[in-house]
Amino acid sequence: MDGKYDEIYRSFSAEMRAALSLEALKSSVGPQVNALGKLLETGKPAIQQIGGNTVLTVPAKFQALWIDFTISVNGAGQVSGLYMKPGQAPASDWHPPAYSKPDSFGERPMTVGTGDWKLPGTLTVPRSQTPLPGVILIHGSGPEDRDETILGNKPFRDLAEGLASQGIAVLRYEKRTKEYGAKMADMRNLTVQEETVDDAVAAVRGLRIQPGIDPKRVFLLGHSLGGYLMPMMLAQAPEAAGGIVLAGTARPLEDVMLDQFDYSLSLPGGDTPEARKQIEESRKLLLSVKALEPGHEDGPPVFGAWPHYWLALRGYDPAAQAAKLTRPLLILQGERDYQVTMKDFGI
Repeated sequence: MDGKYDEIYRSFSAEMRAALSLEALKSSVGPQVNALGKLLETGKPAIQQIGGNTVLTVPAKFQALWIDFTISVNGAGQVSGLYMKPGQAPASDWHPPAYSKPDSFGERPMTVGTGDWKLPGTLTVPRSQTPLPGVILIHGSGPEDRDETILGNKPFRDLAEGLASQGIAVLRYEKRTKEYGAKMADMRNLTVQEETVDDAVAAVRGLRIQPGIDPKRVFLLGHSLGGYLMPMMLAQAPEAAGGIVLAGTARPLEDVMLDQFDYSLSLPGGDTPEARKQIEESRKLLLSVKALEPGHEDGPPVFGAWPHYWLALRGYDPAAQAAKLTRPLLILQGERDYQVTMKDFGI
């Protein structure tokens, strides 16, 4: 974005200029993009018509990761919304794991929630004696699909087929930010409640009334962000029998992200002057999250999330909330996981 700020700003609508000043574009959004490294390629844009706006979602591959840029253009050809979030690389062929026994289960569609935010899902059902226990898979961060697809990996599909092969029904569904990404791009009051928690609660209630499911044995399984939010979800879903946490963080998200940046420098070839500059820019942005104060929610987004999102998590302590639960909670952590480390497991 270097050198193009004025040109970009001139394309903004009056409402967009009021929401994102030229100075904020230069001091916040620009450094976030620059911290991703060199732009390597872009994918085919997806185009939608929402209200009077044309919404384009453009996947872009940077050195650091894939980013989806969502751009809303009004009838006058002006940019009325601009949003960036972690994306996914194009998927390659997936193959079922060795422990999957396809003859022992079937699948059927299931919708999670109702109204404007209903989500398409898949219920994997064992061909065994009912009533069956059920597990609901809750995504990590980003606009994940029901399989948590990344490259050729589909960990949620692996889990669904593996558990169903052992007599456990599994529900997985499209994450709201995946299914309604364009619609949510301009939601400045978005929090984890709308992103994840509401749909998890709806999934519990929906799965409990499915034919063949034991309503007293429906559990939530959260990965990464889903694990971080597990105590919050269980508090709002008293019907759930318990929870399972896979690589769930126990500290503020910005602290975990800072550790991830530091780790990247230790990788072979990772400690370069360019990488250090990018990480230092990212560090300043994440530290600005800690400096946010209530009443200042009108600032620019930080790493794809508006200030309201970060402020809504202020004071949330998943470990303390988990200690108050009376239902069983299974916590699993990989010792070599560098994104969520044993530091979180030990809290």
